[in-house]
Amino acid sequence: MMPTCKRCSREIAPGALACDACHALVHADQLDRIASRARALEGSGSLEEAHQQWQQALQLLPPASEQATWIQNHLRELEATINAPGGPDARRKWAKRLGPLGPIAFIVVKFKTFIFAIFKLKFLFSFALSALVYWNLWGWRFGLGFLMLILIHEMGHFIDVKRRGLPADMPVFLPGLGAYLRWQAMGVSLETRSAVSLAGPLAGWMGAAVCGLLWWQTGNGIWAALGYVGASFNALNLIPVSPLDGGHAFNALSRAERALVLLVAVVLGLGFGKWIFYGVAAGAAWRLFTKDDPEHSSPMTTAYFLIVLTLLGLTMWLLPGQGLGLR
Repeated sequence: MMPTCKRCSREIAPGALACDACHALVHADQLDRIASRARALEGSGSLEEAHQQWQQALQLLPPASEQATWIQNHLRELEATINAPGGPDARRKWAKRLGPLGPIAFIVVKFKTFIFAIFKLKFLFSFALSALVYWNLWGWRFGLGFLMLILIHEMGHFIDVKRRGLPADMPVFLPGLGAYLRWQAMGVSLETRSAVSLAGPLAGWMGAAVCGLLWWQTGNGIWAALGYVGASFNALNLIPVSPLDGGHAFNALSRAERALVLLVAVVLGLGFGKWIFYGVAAGAAWRLFTKDDPEHSSPMTTAYFLIVLTLLGLTMWLLPGQGLGLR
């Protein structure tokens, strides 16, 4: 029996690396696993093993594909690093010369990136600075609570990136603007990038929902305010314009799927009476006319987007909109 394409259900010729009808990669799932392993190996400094993984991935890609071109370029970069004067081979030679101290020196060099990251302290410094700003603006309870909701949002991105075996830095906070997370997305599919983008608002909804439950249990208005503002913040982040998460997620959506999001956003705006959903609808309408829609649709990304958007709307609707300014 001939295998069929997971995307369009057409039959795939024996030995083919991509579907002739929709051009979907036959080994997409296996490629994602290999790429995750390779990224993890690179992050730990095992460049030779990572090189082998990328070579294995290259065998599963059509030679003329963009992914194959990217991997070929990345392999050359890895080879240059491996063969450099300070590369892995040179480190092993120095380890031998140092005798008993060799293993210690090798460990120090192997984890130098991690050590330097600790000394930079960008995460802790920016977190502390943001805490001071929000504390002075809204008092310590609301200010710190709001900062923790931002952290939960960013950790949603971070955890989703790390569970895929991809390298990522801890988030950096920008007082008054939120925060950002830097991670390596080259060679990753649009669907994966979109999933990482939506993981932040999903985690943000969870944080807002917990605040809502605490308000329901205690009757303390500070929890209602945090839950409402947290849900609003994450819904605002789903407006499909760059550099918001919604803008990145929309890159995987076809024109028809963008039109569906527009329609649902208008319905949610009417149903929940929140202007943020009209902002999402306006952004979706604009993205209907931009020439950045992918060649293929992504029903899973569309469903993910709409589920998170609806959950945030429901949370805002259930909570009293007490807004900012509580002390």
